[in-house]
Amino acid sequence: MNHTIKQYIQLLGQSVLFWTIAMVLYSIFRYYGIDAEEGYIVIKKYKETLGGLYYLVKLSNIGILIGVLYATIDFIFDTYIKNKISLINDIIIRTLFHFVITLIVFTIITNRYTTLTYTYPNTLTGWYYFNTSFWVTILYIVLTSFIFSFIKIGNEKFGKGVFIKMLLGKYKNPQEDKRIFMFLDLKDSTTIAEKLGHFKYSQLIQDCFYDLNKVVPKHNAEIYQYVGDEVVLSWSYKKGLANNNCVNLFFAFQQKKQSKSEYYLKRYGVFPEFKAGLHGGKLMVTEVGVIKKEIAYHGDVVNTSARIQGQCNTYKVPLLISEKLIQDLKINANLTCQFIGSVLLKGKKEEVNIHTIARI
Repeated sequence: MNHTIKQYIQLLGQSVLFWTIAMVLYSIFRYYGIDAEEGYIVIKKYKETLGGLYYLVKLSNIGILIGVLYATIDFIFDTYIKNKISLINDIIIRTLFHFVITLIVFTIITNRYTTLTYTYPNTLTGWYYFNTSFWVTILYIVLTSFIFSFIKIGNEKFGKGVFIKMLLGKYKNPQEDKRIFMFLDLKDSTTIAEKLGHFKYSQLIQDCFYDLNKVVPKHNAEIYQYVGDEVVLSWSYKKGLANNNCVNLFFAFQQKKQSKSEYYLKRYGVFPEFKAGLHGGKLMVTEVGVIKKEIAYHGDVVNTSARIQGQCNTYKVPLLISEKLIQDLKINANLTCQFIGSVLLKGKKEEVNIHTIARI
């Protein structure tokens, strides 16, 4: 529940900030250009700069209101609807809800809106449905909501904050970073695939990754790649160590699947088990590709994490972690750590000490 509230507050802050800026920009456009519109009597309570500031403050209040309303709508969609419909339907339905809610709210505060914009239709109808200025504002809000939706999609695709950094060109040149990587793979995937067939197997993987996505935000992880039945997750080094996020995510995923064990057994006849390898350290991050751009991580950390995960079958344990990383973790009372041994991983010249961690 605390995480849900935290997610809503975070979304609320982003939405209010975005829509406040959007309406401030709109107020600038309207204040300095509205008196050129034909068919309207424009009343400016204050002149020059003071008038612009007055208009800016008034419209920013509307931006805050829109931000709160849209954040609530988006939170409901993200929680209950998003994963049940296609992306294009999500955008269309979400925008339609934005439009309807905006129309309802503006209907309720019509008089207030008229006062804020200082625009009065120069007709005898006096009914705001025929007010061109009103519909221009609604159109601006709807189009802006599309922009906000696509920014969110970009953030979901590349990870929090990465999309904006890509737009600013931060990763055009390789940057050094310190991160933790987890390679998470379905155990006995070949046997399960042969048993279920490719269609049913694909549905199983889809369900597993859906459950994984439920616990990823709670542990500040970023999903780097999906590769078949394998997921590559990463954390900034600081976030991965905080509250043992990099380890606790694995156990939270296990617990999430366990709570749905009856569902998996009834629908697929198997209960999916995953194995994971963890390692961390310095590496390089950069933007690659032209036709399809991606953020890529280059360095020994990624390769070593993958090799460590490959040893899970050998030692018959679900989770393996490098000694280098485990030294930086704080192993608390609900976790037990066991040294497995020193192994020479494929492609490496020196042996790597690995451990397994279990939850009591």
